[in-house]
Amino acid sequence: MAEKFERHRQPWTSDEIQKLHRLAAKGMGLKAISKALTRSEESIQARAKQDGLKISKLR
Repeated sequence: MAEKFERHRQPWTSDEIQKLHRLAAKGMGLKAISKALTRSEESIQARAKQDGLKISKLR
């Protein structure tokens, strides 16, 4: 079984924050953003809420 790469409780870098803002502005979904940033969906939701971003819901 392959080991899962985990980044538990890593602080956000300014590059990651900028990328999150760009991807959210493009209207990408939570799963796509989490894959692009290699962070959990919960982490991204928390940071988006902290920054006042809206993550679009894919339908």
